[in-house]
Amino acid sequence: MGRMTTGLWVLLFLALPGAGNTATLVQGNGRPGVDLELVLAVDVSRSMDPQEQLLQQAGYIAAFRNPEVIDAIQGGPLGRIAVTYFEWAGTGLIRELVPWTVVDGPESAEAVASMLATAEPGRLSRTSISGALTEALRQFDRSPFSSPRRVIDVSGDGPNNQGEPVEWARDRVLERGIVINGLPVMLRPSYSGFFDISELDIYYEDCVIGGFGAFIVPVQNPEKFATAIRRKLVLEIAGRTPDRAPHIVPVQSGGAFAKMDCLIGEKLWNQWFNNME
Repeated sequence: MGRMTTGLWVLLFLALPGAGNTATLVQGNGRPGVDLELVLAVDVSRSMDPQEQLLQQAGYIAAFRNPEVIDAIQGGPLGRIAVTYFEWAGTGLIRELVPWTVVDGPESAEAVASMLATAEPGRLSRTSISGALTEALRQFDRSPFSSPRRVIDVSGDGPNNQGEPVEWARDRVLERGIVINGLPVMLRPSYSGFFDISELDIYYEDCVIGGFGAFIVPVQNPEKFATAIRRKLVLEIAGRTPDRAPHIVPVQSGGAFAKMDCLIGEKLWNQWFNNME
């Protein structure tokens, strides 16, 4: 019998009963395929008070235990996603709580929830959304999985005030075809109050999120925190956008439609620092 090529062996394998679904899990680059690679970047800067941090963490724990989220995952072509979760604050202040993990059903979703439930939220200084986005890019570079959809989900309760301008980091992400969605936390004034901006949702729209179908889900009521996180995850996993969501095009830096000064966080910080001198 003549020597079979690798391609012929693959075709014969695909023809075996039940083999098709397994084969589709491996992409051409040799990495396991998933429907979505999702980076959850969660703000733990000191502007978030302890109650807000606990509500935020509890919201993600509840979401991964929620049947609606699991149904959304299993409803995809492959029925599985890959997720990683890290906390962020100032430049270089990153703490990974969940390494890249496949979620394909209740057991694996519970594993993610359990990892989060055993970790106490950090409390770190400053706010570098640009640093969080840069770290998210590193996470994708290290991902052992492959997917046609990659999303960064970034939460926070204030504007960027450290590191490079957030627009620069955002645009690098968008150049890679990665979508950025936002969860602006607008529950109450921060501990300091000085760095708060009243229109954080608009700041996230103009300066943080981007990519085709990008959206924000503002949190304005503590009782709705868990609901907002669950809703956001379901939309991201299913590849949908909420009604009337802002569709931000990749190039928006200094655009004619920008309503918010994307350097407002840095300006507030410098103003506060100068007043301390």
